Amino acid sequence: MTTLAATATTIPPESTQQAIGYPSLFLLVLIGALVPVVPTGALVSSAAVVAFHQTAPFSLALVFVTASTAAFLGDATLYWLGRRGMGSKNGSRWLEAIRSRAPEERLTQAQEKLAAHGVTVLVLSRLVPAGRLPVMLACLLANWPMRRFARGNFPACLAWAVTYQLIGILGGSLFDEPWEGVVAAVALTVLISAVPGVWRRIRKGTKAA
Repeated sequence: MTTLAATATTIPPESTQQAIGYPSLFLLVLIGALVPVVPTGALVSSAAVVAFHQTAPFSLALVFVTASTAAFLGDATLYWLGRRGMGSKNGSRWLEAIRSRAPEERLTQAQEKLAAHGVTVLVLSRLVPAGRLPVMLACLLANWPMRRFARGNFPACLAWAVTYQLIGILGGSLFDEPWEGVVAAVALTVLISAVPGVWRRIRKGTKAA
């Protein structure tokens, strides 16, 4: 027991953070892709801030690989479940979850853009706040096979992970303390996420007037 205790006290804090942090990031991003209520962008930015302040090599690269892989697997799983729901007589709760977060107006726009530009729209959809699910549903309604969706979603997840990681690096570079960078990165991701909704309300208000 004494030996175990001595060993535990010699583990560097960064090693402990990595042992817990990367699996946690993977699981949370994966869950966030399946249940779109987890702020996965803020998670990636926060992880990037912590990695930026670490001395271990490849910390930022590991954040990128972990986040992009989890996002891709989560999206692929949700799309597969959606396809099963489309083929089922009674649908599925996963398909209903996608439909409930894809308003008719945004779905129509996504279908039009998908028909015109194809995979490019899928790649960009992950970079637009709340743009992922309308485009995913448009792909389901267009009966895209899993392989075609995966080919477009792979670069989308890479671009998404890079974007939010850069936000985290920016936050981490502005402050000496990691927690300050995390607060800044989370605030920035929340602001970015809120802008499209505010813009849509302004446009609706302008049209109503």
